[in-house]
Amino acid sequence: MTEEQRRPLPPYPEQQQQPPGKTASMQPVPDHGEKSYRGNGRLEGKVALITGADSGIGKAVAIAFAREGADVLISYLNEDDDAADTAKWVENAGRKALVIAGDITSEDHCQELVARAVDELGGIDILVNNAAFQRTYDDIADISADDWDTTFRTNIYAPFFLAKAAASHMKPGSAIINTTSIQSRQPSPQLLAYASTKGAVSNFTAGLAEMLAEKGIRVNAVAPGPIWTPLIPSTMPAEKAAKFGQNTLIGRAGQPAELAGAYVLLASELGSYMTGAVIPVTGGEIMI
Repeated sequence: MTEEQRRPLPPYPEQQQQPPGKTASMQPVPDHGEKSYRGNGRLEGKVALITGADSGIGKAVAIAFAREGADVLISYLNEDDDAADTAKWVENAGRKALVIAGDITSEDHCQELVARAVDELGGIDILVNNAAFQRTYDDIADISADDWDTTFRTNIYAPFFLAKAAASHMKPGSAIINTTSIQSRQPSPQLLAYASTKGAVSNFTAGLAEMLAEKGIRVNAVAPGPIWTPLIPSTMPAEKAAKFGQNTLIGRAGQPAELAGAYVLLASELGSYMTGAVIPVTGGEIMI
């Protein structure tokens, strides 16, 4: 795959999918590092639980973590084909893949995810709260209470449920990594609910880092800018999705593979002196 194919410039073909979207139906198909990521044993023997690991950023992180030596619990909602493909890449790296579908807005399901990581993979060293719900609206009157509630329960309640369940099983040196967003600092009005939750995720990260510091658990976040994932063609109008990312300094949407290194940094000893931090990976969108 050439550099131009891996990191194509907009405009992209106009396209629309039903949420949550399918990777194989996207044009261009996102790059998750399938052919490019090279591991260095930085997570050897670790166990990672990654939500939203069927596609997009979560898939890229799962591939990278496996190639760094970690077994991976792949949490996802209902995208069975995408999740199976992620598991294939994890297993091709010689690591265990545990694939579990379900709704992380349920605290019981979050507790089950942690329990199964502990019981079937031997523990939990890394929690990546990555799954997200997003919808676009032009008018606040169009946002239903149910959509507002689903956005908050997916994007901020679930990280709370999972961190609460995981922390008691985590040893010193473990890591929690939350996915926030450029929207936490530069909220788009059409993403009012989503941006509100991402501001909450950033504050949750900072507060939880202080709360868990005495236990030796580091808590950090990654703030993506515009990244080409199934969330885009399934939640944005086709004409906006076609131009997605073109206003960044780099001039394009990021590929999921371009996020993986930030998560590996925060999960590994490379990030041993980092907690309460937010790493922007935004294509030049400023988060100062």
